Amino acid sequence: MVGSNTFLQRLWRVYLPLLFFAVFLLFPFAWMLIVSLKPDNALLNTDINPFLPIGMTLNNYRYLLQDTDFLHWTRNTMVVTVGSLLVSLFCSVLIGYALGRFRFRGGNIIGVAVFLAYLVPPTLLFIPLAQVVSNFGVYNQYWALIFTYPTFLIPFASWLLMGYFRTISRELEDAALVDGATRFQAMIRIVLPLALPGVLSAGIFCFTLGWNEFLYALVLMGSGTMKTVPVGVVSDLIRADVYFWGSLMAAGILGSVPVAIAYSFFVDHYVSGLTAGATKG
Repeated sequence: MVGSNTFLQRLWRVYLPLLFFAVFLLFPFAWMLIVSLKPDNALLNTDINPFLPIGMTLNNYRYLLQDTDFLHWTRNTMVVTVGSLLVSLFCSVLIGYALGRFRFRGGNIIGVAVFLAYLVPPTLLFIPLAQVVSNFGVYNQYWALIFTYPTFLIPFASWLLMGYFRTISRELEDAALVDGATRFQAMIRIVLPLALPGVLSAGIFCFTLGWNEFLYALVLMGSGTMKTVPVGVVSDLIRADVYFWGSLMAAGILGSVPVAIAYSFFVDHYVSGLTAGATKG
């Protein structure tokens, strides 16, 4: 009896809430997959159960890969995302280390200001940034987004790393300095390896935002063959009031694969970086 009561309690308190939560999170992806596999004549047919992939076809995926520049958009998105990720992580590590390890007047105020910069909406920044990009002559080039995305990636990543660096014992770094290491060597050889979960969590955050960004990509690199996946999908698969729903859902499925792969490889480091760094910072 005791064992059965314990099982029922765990069923109601743990397993059923987890099941509900999993279904709630996975339903959008399941719906996208079902719609992407349906033929066009079955999408708006109310006589067919919408949750059943009746008459499955790969025509939507075939149209997306053969009749659009989806693969080219994916390459553009990958180049821009990886480039802005490297720039943002480099700057964020230096900013986070300086604000998290050093004590100086105004340090806390600067840390709060860095995070508040993340809260500035892109709708206020894209007009002056477009002027800056035009003046530098990099409009509709990879550099336009590689040096624009860090304006919203660096603030949050710096704040996250600042909190994570503060959780690392100062005695380890002081011992390295006593043994003759420079401050830079102590940071590279002692602090950064210990802060790897925080760096990975910041990197995943930057990769996700860069991959899904739409406004800057539309304004600064949204013409010709330089489109990214979000811009290309909207511009080529939505024509006036005609929506290519099957291909749109197929693009959503394929476009989420790189982000899903990144999370699956680094999810443990990502969670530990958020819990240890962000909460204690």
